[in-house]
Amino acid sequence: MSGHYIDDSAEPASETKIELSVLVPAHNEENVIEQTVRSLVTALVNEGIDHELLIVNDNSADRTRAVLEQLSHQLHTVRVLDNLDSRGFGQAVKCGLNAFRGQCVAIVMADGSDDPKDLVIFFKKWSEGYDCVFGDRFTINSKIIDYPWPKLYLNRLGNNLIRLLFLISYKDISNAFKLYSRHVVKDLYPLRSSGFNLTVEMPLKAIVKTYTYAVVPNNWYNRNAGRSKWKINETLTDYLFIVWKCWIEKFTNRKNVSRHH
Repeated sequence: MSGHYIDDSAEPASETKIELSVLVPAHNEENVIEQTVRSLVTALVNEGIDHELLIVNDNSADRTRAVLEQLSHQLHTVRVLDNLDSRGFGQAVKCGLNAFRGQCVAIVMADGSDDPKDLVIFFKKWSEGYDCVFGDRFTINSKIIDYPWPKLYLNRLGNNLIRLLFLISYKDISNAFKLYSRHVVKDLYPLRSSGFNLTVEMPLKAIVKTYTYAVVPNNWYNRNAGRSKWKINETLTDYLFIVWKCWIEKFTNRKNVSRHH
């Protein structure tokens, strides 16, 4: 699939519909992916949350695919999908968005940077009736471990710029750890991003389209194995482009809303 729409044929009948899909894109994560998957499954099982863990293997050149295959046999809620499009975080996420089966979907990083306990909190907050749940790593109730300072500086600069442009109080828009209702994801298409800028495009589009969202604190831990796939020189232009496109859409959407009323 090209990643341009949600395949509704992947959605099971209502009586068997999964509550939560956890979408984890993984590229060359053989050293950490098993721990990430098992910790997520354990947290969700302990809370009795009906779920699937959809792991998208993003053209890995190491043993990631083999590890995932073994996990899918050992853990019945784990499903593995191969991203057959061009490699990239955004491409892998869109591949998973075409295939998830839950009433909502949470995007979680494969490197263990996101806290499984926070995933449970996200789902419970969503169950209160919100369309989306967004994490915020920069609150007094959040814990950040070993965040690289150059990346932190750019993060704060970029997020503050977005807050000014879109007149929002949410200050961690680039945080990948977010949860969306199925109907919201479907309405966000077409998604233009193919890299990490998808983490900005999706929430900005949801906000522009006036979907309800809750912001909750979440923890972040720097990876202790493997290498980060985020590259400063490869992503800044992509981020700026997608922010500009969403800003233009903000005014287009406002006109459409006024015409509707």
